[in-house]
Amino acid sequence: MVLSREAAGPQTASVTDILVKFGRYQIFQYILVSLPILFLSINNVNYIFVAGGVQYRCRITECDSSNATYSVPWWPSNIDPCTKPILNHTYLNSGVCTNSSFTGAVEKCTDWIYENHDTIIPEFNLACKPWMKNLVGLVHSAGMALAMLIGGVMADHLGRRTTLIICGLGCFVGNFKTLAPNYNLYIFIEFLEAVISGGVYTSGAVLMVEIAGLNKRVLAGVLFSYSIYLGEAIFALVGMVVPYWKTLIYIICSPPIIFLSYFVLVNESPRWLILKGKSDQAKEVLKSMAKTNKINIDFEDLYNMDEEKLKSMFNLGGPVKKQTLIEAFKSREIVKRFLVAAYCRFSCSFVYYGLLINSVVLPGDKYTNFFLAAMMSFPGELISMFFMNKIGRKLPLITGFLLGGISCIVSGYATHTWFKIFLFLLGKLVASSCYTGVVTYTVELFPTSVRGSLIGFCALASAFGNMLSPLTPALSPATASILFGCAAFLASSLLCLTPETKDTSLLDTIEQIESKKQKSDK
Repeated sequence: MVLSREAAGPQTASVTDILVKFGRYQIFQYILVSLPILFLSINNVNYIFVAGGVQYRCRITECDSSNATYSVPWWPSNIDPCTKPILNHTYLNSGVCTNSSFTGAVEKCTDWIYENHDTIIPEFNLACKPWMKNLVGLVHSAGMALAMLIGGVMADHLGRRTTLIICGLGCFVGNFKTLAPNYNLYIFIEFLEAVISGGVYTSGAVLMVEIAGLNKRVLAGVLFSYSIYLGEAIFALVGMVVPYWKTLIYIICSPPIIFLSYFVLVNESPRWLILKGKSDQAKEVLKSMAKTNKINIDFEDLYNMDEEKLKSMFNLGGPVKKQTLIEAFKSREIVKRFLVAAYCRFSCSFVYYGLLINSVVLPGDKYTNFFLAAMMSFPGELISMFFMNKIGRKLPLITGFLLGGISCIVSGYATHTWFKIFLFLLGKLVASSCYTGVVTYTVELFPTSVRGSLIGFCALASAFGNMLSPLTPALSPATASILFGCAAFLASSLLCLTPETKDTSLLDTIEQIESKKQKSDK
């Protein structure tokens, strides 16, 4: 590949300044990268409404017509919807159903009338089968868990951009759920959609951090998380207007087809390109960054750099070589960082999504409650960005997990309604703040050579937290709050074992991690 030469201006900057300055290039790329993250966040919680519960009652053939409705004046009180009340002689004599037409005895129900058909519950006749309803969320989370692992490996081998595009297009697969003739096929497509699309989180987070300047990595984490929260808020608003599940899926799953254009619009991470020996492509991206951000560099220097010089210029360490997870896990320092990072990601996801899911069972409209819970995340990001830029990464995270744990536990035992809601929203705000901080911090802990794979494993741990969170509504409020609180307390303690990364350059090889550890021990 041959690059045209351009003369440098009178005040020439260093080539290394390209990856330091934050400007219009990063803003444009961040907007593009945020869109797949936004749509994945919508798909990641779609089951909360699409597979949401609806009211139902047993059909009484003698009383209900073919177009019968859920609400009828003659339905006996205190009857389990899974049982069928037995008619008595009063009905047999009059032929009209009233409250006194039933004996009080019941039998097993086999046919139901639903309040509405807005979810898959009436579509697949899932009345009195709550485990099948909950299985949708569990299967989706299991698919996301597998996707996180696959996405991390793909990001390291195929590239951050390629993985982002492939997985972003995977969100379109959700449209096929509307064609599923039965529950089993629906569940399979739900799993397939999650597996294909879930890698967006891993590749998107890594790409955003790797193109950020030294002082803008927290901003990258905030924008990454804002994309998730904005997607959840948009989903709630769309759900209010379009409650019918098939139409809702078409609206949220069709737009991702536009990510085909990303093969032209989105650039690869220059750090990844340099590390993989793709120096010509890396120079093209660096040139684009410099011109877009109006950095006046001497392009002659960039053109004449060989692979080793380019690698050295950006502090990528020794000769270019492929590093594997096996090599990474031979490093005790990386293993320690990985275990702490993985648990923190698990804890954040478990608490964050646990609180989000439990918001729909609060008094009031479920869409409004979900929207308010999602909106509480936005101030949390500003808090995270302020303290992590001013103080550092560790102390705000340690304090945040501690405060969040206290809020969760106290809210479980609070009796006053408004005080309970206040503590719930405070816990949600702190959880979202920690979520952003942990995403940024864990990316900074690992070297570029295996960053995608290790972040993928951390995201896998996060997905396990997401898998467990849908089970918490089945617990008592006090028990669920204790679980949330203990998970947060343990994360706060473990963070004492990892180093501070504020104002430090991203490390790119395992050897650099080990060297830095040895220097800090002296």
